[in-house]
Amino acid sequence: MAEILRLENLVVRFGGKAGVNAVDDISLSIGRGETLALVGESGCGKSTLARAMMRVQKVASGSIVFDGEDITHLSERALRPIRRRMQMIFQDPFASLDPLVSIGNSILEPRRAFSLPAGDDELDELMTTVGLAAEYRTRKPGRLSGGQRQRVGIARALSVEPELVVADEPVSSLDVSMQAQILNLLKRSSRTRGIALLFISHDLRAVRFLADRVAVMEKGKIVETGTTEEILDHARHPFTQRLIAAMPQINSERTLPAQS
Repeated sequence: MAEILRLENLVVRFGGKAGVNAVDDISLSIGRGETLALVGESGCGKSTLARAMMRVQKVASGSIVFDGEDITHLSERALRPIRRRMQMIFQDPFASLDPLVSIGNSILEPRRAFSLPAGDDELDELMTTVGLAAEYRTRKPGRLSGGQRQRVGIARALSVEPELVVADEPVSSLDVSMQAQILNLLKRSSRTRGIALLFISHDLRAVRFLADRVAVMEKGKIVETGTTEEILDHARHPFTQRLIAAMPQINSERTLPAQS
């Protein structure tokens, strides 16, 4: 599988030279169209790693290679066309949406920012893709449920036709039924559009359903990687084993309830 992103010996340090490595010498790759799950305890550095990949968080050393190009130190101007190709879905969709902007305008905002066609046809296609009825286009975020707002966040990420999407705990704030719907949407969208997906989660049940491969992170380091089955069914590292033991009902089925 051809790589879309590769991290080489990446380090993110907080507190200067004598500080703490939140991301500690990580090397990792994601293939085109692949879903890689990044799992670990809260505070282990997962979100920091994601922000570094997206060039939002400054790195101390190492490199970020996107589609064969080292983007680690690109200027914001040079990085702009890359940003269209790398998008992010946030854990809290409400915080990432302007409460005064209608859903329709919010979905089309990224397309306008990159000078892409942003008319009714594009909006209709995106809303259909994420399962939002046309009547929601004039509503404000405050009138939507958490699951509906997350659909808007996904539509915004998909709107600029990215090649890589980072989803940072995108279902952790939703109820179980809505989680299943959003996970199905992510899986369907990544498969039909050929998008590489980095799925950050602490829910191993969701990971089993969605991911092709899994990387396990502990205290800023990647301690184990492998296929989903290898990691969840035959974990080798003691930390991974403890992580799995702490999550009940991790079975071998790649399905979730209430799929739609």
